[in-house]
Amino acid sequence: MQIKKPLISEMAEHDRPREKFELFGADKLSDAELLALILRTGSRDTSAVALAEEILNLDLPGTGLEKLYHLSKKDLLEIRGIGKVKAIQMMALCELSIRLSKLKSRRQLSFSSPASIARYYMAEFQSYRQEHLMMLLFDCKNHLIGERLVSKGTVNASMAEPRDIFGEALSAGAAAIILIHNHPSGDTTPSPADLTVTRRIFEAGELLGVHLLDHIIVAGGNYRSLKAEGLVSTSAL
Repeated sequence: MQIKKPLISEMAEHDRPREKFELFGADKLSDAELLALILRTGSRDTSAVALAEEILNLDLPGTGLEKLYHLSKKDLLEIRGIGKVKAIQMMALCELSIRLSKLKSRRQLSFSSPASIARYYMAEFQSYRQEHLMMLLFDCKNHLIGERLVSKGTVNASMAEPRDIFGEALSAGAAAIILIHNHPSGDTTPSPADLTVTRRIFEAGELLGVHLLDHIIVAGGNYRSLKAEGLVSTSAL
């Protein structure tokens, strides 16, 4: 028998999210309680806290709040108690989180450090259900001059053609590039297709004078630098 959780109006005052926030501060609230403050209301027989707990317990990649990145508007609208306004608010919250994460990481961003690059793009890539391959473009002094989305879907040779990648790079006047993509599975281990793409891009870049500096894979809050593992070179691949 499922125990019915109390509505917020039925809770002791010091247990209600808003009052608890005012009395004790944001850091004393659970993830569900903080999310309930964004949702404001639940449904007729479900509190905002219970609704938030339901969302955080959905069968999605990640744990807790990480699951919010994997919810589409359609997914949200299928949850009882979530209407169009709440769905938009939730998606706006996730976008703000991504932007704040990038702003914070930008202060320590160093394009010579794979860890720094991975931190900067981590939140954005965690929100993707499919693999996304992005290219970072650098001038001759290794200053970032742009970024381009190369492909969506499984990274393979047909979706990452050297002519497309270097057409973009040469048009932008880039002297070097870094590739970065995500694995929604949560495993940073490079697939055979990842290694094939890296080899083809590296070899084409050496011929064209636009050097592949690294290929970084991000997944599950972790990253892997193929350069650091000696996998960005013709001999290694």
